[in-house]
Amino acid sequence: MTIDSTEGGAGGPGSRSEDAAGDTPWRSAGTPSNVASRLERLPLSRWQVKIRLLIGTGTFFDAFDALAIAQVLPVLTPMWGLTGTQIAALISIGYLGQLIGALLISGVAERFGRTRAMALAIGVFSVFSVLCALSTGFWMLLLMRLLQGVGLGGQVPIGAVYINEITKAKGRGRFVLLFELIFSVGVVLCAVVGRFVVPAFGWQGMFLVGALPVLLILPILRVVPESPRWLAARGREEAADAQMLRIESAVVRAGRALDDPEPLGIGIREARGRMRELLGPDYRRRTLTVWLIWFATYIVYYGIGTWLPSLYRGHFGLPLETSLNYALIGNLGAFLGAAICAFTIDLLGRRRIFILSLAGSAVMMGVLALLGAQQPWQVLVFGSLAYLAAGAASIGLYLYTPEIYPTRIRAVGVGAATSWLRIASMIGPVMVGSLVTSGLGLVCGIFAAIAAIAAVVVAKWATETKDRVLEEISH
Repeated sequence: MTIDSTEGGAGGPGSRSEDAAGDTPWRSAGTPSNVASRLERLPLSRWQVKIRLLIGTGTFFDAFDALAIAQVLPVLTPMWGLTGTQIAALISIGYLGQLIGALLISGVAERFGRTRAMALAIGVFSVFSVLCALSTGFWMLLLMRLLQGVGLGGQVPIGAVYINEITKAKGRGRFVLLFELIFSVGVVLCAVVGRFVVPAFGWQGMFLVGALPVLLILPILRVVPESPRWLAARGREEAADAQMLRIESAVVRAGRALDDPEPLGIGIREARGRMRELLGPDYRRRTLTVWLIWFATYIVYYGIGTWLPSLYRGHFGLPLETSLNYALIGNLGAFLGAAICAFTIDLLGRRRIFILSLAGSAVMMGVLALLGAQQPWQVLVFGSLAYLAAGAASIGLYLYTPEIYPTRIRAVGVGAATSWLRIASMIGPVMVGSLVTSGLGLVCGIFAAIAAIAAVVVAKWATETKDRVLEEISH
């Protein structure tokens, strides 16, 4: 079978598929089961890698912008005379915006499509990144961070949904997480860029760098096909078939041959999803379990990560350069944890990764609690190890959450789940800011208990999804 690559633009609807005998039995069929079977037989090619890198660049800047505040606070705190409460507010307000964005933009993705939702999210956080750089005081920056967060909260979940929806079951974990690993690269490079940009060019430079993804909007709208799974689930079978032909043509042009798809034998319901399904009888246990994993993982991940530079600088009195260097070590730990997860999750499975990650975070936070976190070296060593463990779970969740829901509610399911990320990301920094004068040991003990409870819940109730077709998991 061959595919004619004559098409408009970067793989447009003019594509057609044929074989030597004429029409194939699956030609011009865009039902949910047909789309799923055609996606399942797609070999990995340069096309998938190109799409992953394009969307991943937006994900990179999402991570960069989310943590840029941690790099500028050591400068803004003495400049503006910020109190501990104001520091916590500047950290947490961005996550409130992300919570709003996760819910709003996931709704856009379900109604108008994945690619439009991603473009909207990138446009919002790019514009308000510039306005963050133009802020003249605490209150203006607080408002701009809130609005910037709306875009940040929508882009990563929808990107994860899209990449899951165009990837076949076998090897999906590694393929998706190599995409999500770009988020962890953004975390690390945010610290690296902050280490050089803030002292040399001022704090505004961090936000201006974070506005660069505005350049991605047009390429995403022109180059990235709409998700065929979403189109088919909405009953738009002709459009789903056109996008599948577009993808199949791109894969063939990349030098890969296509076999005829094999029927999956799975009945798939075409329907518009409702958010209330998340807590309905079919998905309640999955939903509550994954919400707890998001909360427990990110109360550690952001509770530690966003405060590290300020803790080293303000609480322990270390020089600015040393504080930023120590924070960079913690970020490198998070990246290492994410990389380990990406390369082992298809081998170990999702449940084992989450159990190990959450238990590891609990142990490291527990050690810090017992030591009282009284010395900077203690926070550097055990805090970085906890950050490493949390980093593994944090990236795995962007693979796992889209897997456990059907296409009709996948975006809102991921959006609702990542809302618990935002809640944890608000509570964690505020908790550190409020209790830091009473000793970091107490905060670490609370973090350890939450992570330990989540590890037990995962062991008992989490659904394993390794090597299973998306439609089979939610059938």
